[in-house]
Order: sequence, then structure tokens, then C-alpha cells
Amino acid sequence: MNNSTRYHIIGTAGHVDHGKTVLINKLTGINTDRLKEEQERGISIELGFAPFKQADGSMVGVVDVPGHEKFIHNMLAGIGGIDLVLLVVDVNEGVMQQTREHLQILQLLQIPRGILVLTKCDLAEEDWIDIVEEEVRETLEGTFLADAPCCRVSAIQGDGIEELRQTIQEILKELPPRDEDGPTRLPIDRHFTISGFGTVVTGTLLSGRIKVGDTVEVLPPGETVRVREIQVHGEKADVARAGQRVALNLAGLERSNLVRGAVVATPGFFTMTERFDARLNLLQEAPRPLKFRDPVHLHMGTAKVTARVALLDRDEMEPGESVLAQFHLDNPMVAHRQDRFIVRSYSPMTTIGGGQIIDPDPVKHKRFRDEVMRALKELESGEGSFIVQKLAELGCVKLKELEQASGLGRERITALLENLAAADQVCRIGDQWVTVETARAWHRVLVETVDNYHRDHALQPGIPHATLKATLPTKVAPKAFEQLLGDLIKDGQLAQRGEWVAQPDFTPNPTEEQKQLLQKLEKVYLDAGFEAKGRVDMLALARVPDAQVESLLAFLFANGILVRLNDDSLIHRETYQKALVALKNHFANKETLTLAEFRDLIGSARKQTQAILELFDSLKYTMRKGDVRVAWQIPK
Repeated sequence: MNNSTRYHIIGTAGHVDHGKTVLINKLTGINTDRLKEEQERGISIELGFAPFKQADGSMVGVVDVPGHEKFIHNMLAGIGGIDLVLLVVDVNEGVMQQTREHLQILQLLQIPRGILVLTKCDLAEEDWIDIVEEEVRETLEGTFLADAPCCRVSAIQGDGIEELRQTIQEILKELPPRDEDGPTRLPIDRHFTISGFGTVVTGTLLSGRIKVGDTVEVLPPGETVRVREIQVHGEKADVARAGQRVALNLAGLERSNLVRGAVVATPGFFTMTERFDARLNLLQEAPRPLKFRDPVHLHMGTAKVTARVALLDRDEMEPGESVLAQFHLDNPMVAHRQDRFIVRSYSPMTTIGGGQIIDPDPVKHKRFRDEVMRALKELESGEGSFIVQKLAELGCVKLKELEQASGLGRERITALLENLAAADQVCRIGDQWVTVETARAWHRVLVETVDNYHRDHALQPGIPHATLKATLPTKVAPKAFEQLLGDLIKDGQLAQRGEWVAQPDFTPNPTEEQKQLLQKLEKVYLDAGFEAKGRVDMLALARVPDAQVESLLAFLFANGILVRLNDDSLIHRETYQKALVALKNHFANKETLTLAEFRDLIGSARKQTQAILELFDSLKYTMRKGDVRVAWQIPK
């Protein structure tokens, strides 16, 4: 990404009729009150947007939010994606109710920077403006705007506008760029249909980039669609980048399937969640304590859902307290680690707090458990701790899954994993990552499984490779299993002998009783030669107890005494050698072999002959061509 290119969004906040929309109009030349009723009533109802060209030629998006308390949900839908806020206060009225609530929201969402803008200064004396600024400064004390610059303007007269422009530009230069290399994420704040074009959605691109022709996923409803056209700040563009106001024309998406709060995203990266773990902060000004399972209105990005708050270590939290809690949502939504949210009381609706997501996809926790609280605090403590905890919870994951769980870009995740690996906290197995503790535990499982298998199947040369893998979780990929097994073989703890895995010094040692049964079983097959029957008939002749059949046969296979043709047909090794000699002799004189010819050569039944030839095919001694076989790689 070119870090010299910066794209940012400015937002307004403040009480109704304090001049936010007029101010934006003066800065940008655009009236963001686009609805008829907004223009008639003189107040903003919906979000308004305008491009703001800077002196250096760069374009900044401006979000004008409504100030009336009835439309606070619309204000919340627009304010979450901004980098710089203009807190607007009318010098004739000073700090009002919505000024305070907007300030609380900005503080809870941790908006990076802000400017205090005193409006309508042409209608007040200088001394009075000084008093109002002092009053506002008292209100801002202890907040992120405590030391914010203050600009005094008259939007009607144009006084102070140039100073405000310059202040905005200086602050924007100090802000870091958005993550253009991360996953695409654009919360939808408006959607509509244009005749002849189809569905159009708008929003602030929080991370990633989108190009014309890209395939994106819309959650909900979870549809994958193509980007037909892009506009950035009202102008056609080939690509949209993180930090820009974007309109997308999405091919094949029905508007009826859309809701405000849906997200346009990289396909397969984000998922919908019905619960998440979070740090919840209740405002000191909250009217009452929040009790376990109390319903709240939860606002995150452009989405709004009803949720119940599961307090994990108490029955209620007092105003001003900060706790770890699990939120259970009435409707699923896209959520990511470190996303910030606002909670408003269920009725009457007032802002009571907010917080930050710790884990967007947790298990359902039991309350009053010390281990749950310890794990959540560890998850909260930092990116590295989160990755270790998430790996411990999930077992093993690929890099993309960690990106999805953490909300971090691939480069950042990779750097963190390398540091954690150097600190011997995580390790890579195949193309998956695990904690070192998990890898050690799985090593122990493999060794113990082999030991137990030797005890229970003493005649077998070891445990079958596939059986050993099945003892680990199903999500352990074959490559990861091979690496875990390879580590143990390299360390001398296990040995691999063909399809078997065993202790390095293990040798099957049959008892006297087992030796007698083995001799009987071998003799039955040796005497039968090419006329050996199916497995059931041969075992009946040998009178082998059912409980010992598998172990006895495995011993005879491992020692090369019996040869398996298929699941039902077995022959003695001497019989097999006779068949191989007959094969070599035939091809010494002829180029092709039919099943009937080979049947006559060895004097066997057709079924048994076919099984022997199919074994030769699988060993690449012969190759079948139609109804005949030709020599391929017959051993000398």
C-alpha cells in the first residue's frame, strides 16, 4: 500500500439545529439534507454525505448526522466509521442534551480525533463566546476532546471557515491511513434501486479495496454478487480504497433482501454471529444498574439489534462500572474482534454505555467461573494473547481462520505468529498453527495410543497408520498429522514400518497358545494352495476363536506368511511365489496373457485367479489392456 495516499472520513456531531448541515454546506458546497421533509423542517433525519476537497487536491468524505434525539439510531449508523469529528455547538445555546449524548457516544466509540466548532458566532459578542467555550471545555474535560482545537465560525457569513479548513487538513495529515491490504469490509448505511441499473448500496469502506468486476459477499443474506460499477464521492471509479465513501452497483442482488447493517465483504472471510464476548462500560450517567439478562438496543457499525447482556461474574453492574460480559443477540450480525459498539436502554431509549468485542465467536459461558474470567482477561490483554487463547480453544487453524477470528491483516498475523513461535508459544504443523502445549499434548496422545495398541494387539507389528491418525481431532489435516508423527519418529519415540507405526523396539511375541493357532492357520492355507476358499470357510477349518482372528491374521501378514489378495481372499506365500513364477515363465515366451490362460497355468478357480491377477496389476507387474494383460514391471 502507498502510505502517502490517505483516505479519511469526517463526521459531525451535536444538538439539533446547532448548524451542522449549514456548516457542511459551507465547507463542501453541498446540502446534505436531501429529503423533502428535512428541507421543510430544517432538521436532518437521515444521514447526509458530501465530498470535501482539500487544498492539496485530496478528497475527504463528510458524514452529516442528525442531531435530534429521535434519530439517534441514524446518527449511530454514520458515526462509527469516521476518523475526525466536528463537535458543533451553537454559541447562543451552549451545551445541550444531544451534545452530551453525542459526546458520550464519540467517547465510547473512541473516535481518534476531533475539533470543537462553535457556530453562529456572528450572533454573539466575543465575551459571550469566551464564556460558552469555557463551558464547553468543562464538559469535554476527561474526554478525547479535552485538548481539541476550537474553531469559531459563522457558516452564514463565512467567518472562520478558512481557519476550520486548515485545522481539518493539519489533523488529517497526522492520522494513519486505513488498512487497504486487509479484508474488504463496507457496512451498508443506504441502499436503493436505480431503474436500469439495479441495486446500489453505500457506505464507508473500513478496510480493504474493491475493484469493478470483483466478487463480494453481502451479509446478510450471505449472497455472493459481482460489483458492476463503483462511485467514490459521487464520481465513477475503477477501484475504491479503505477510508473512502463508496457507492456500489451490485449485479444480481435483490434490494428486498437487504437491511441497513448488512456488510459488503471479502467472500468467505466474515461470518454472522449470535453472541460475542466483550468489555462493557456502563456510563456514570446511566439511570439505573444493568441487571443479568437485561435487554438492550445494541448498535455496531450501521447495524442495530436487540441483545441480552449476560453478566458473567455478578448479577448487576452499577453505573460507571466496567465488566466482562457475553451478549446474546436476537438476530445474527457481522462482528469482529476489537469492533466497538453502543448500548442503549430498552425503554426509554437512551445511551447507557458501550464497549469493545473481545471474541466474536465464543462458546456459551457458565457464570461465576474463575477459569472463564481468567481466559477472557487473557484474550483482552493483547493481540498475541488473543491468538494463543484462540488457538488453544480451536485446536489448530489455518492462517485465514486466524485472520477471521482476530480482525487483523495477514501481514500483522504472520508477524505475531513468528514472534510467538520464537517465544515457543505456538508452532506450525503442516499449513496449520497450534499452541506448543497442544502440539505436546497431541504428541503424548500418539505415543500413548501406540503403547495401548501394542498391549491390546500384541501380535500386530503396530497400529495401522490411518487408525493412529483417527485418534486426533478430525480438523487435524493429513500434512499436520504427518509432521507430528515425523517429530516423534525423528526423536526416536516411534518407528514406522510400512503401514504400521510402532515403538522402535517392539517385536510381536505370541504366547504358546497363539503359536499353535498360528501354525494351524498357516497349515490350512498352505495345504489349500490355489484352491483356498473364502476367509470365513478357511477360518472355520482352522477353528480359530473369533476374538483372536484379526490379531493372528495381522501377525501372518506382517511376517509375510500370508498374502492378502483382497478382503476375502488370502493365500500362503509359497502359493503366491508359485503364481509369480508362472507369470514370469509365461511372459518369457508370450507377449499377452488372458485370465483363462493363467487359470490353466496355476490350476485355480476363476475367482481366485482373477484376484491374483488384480494384485499383480496393483503392484504394476502387469497392465490390463481390454481382455488381456501385458508385462509391465515384473521383478527379475
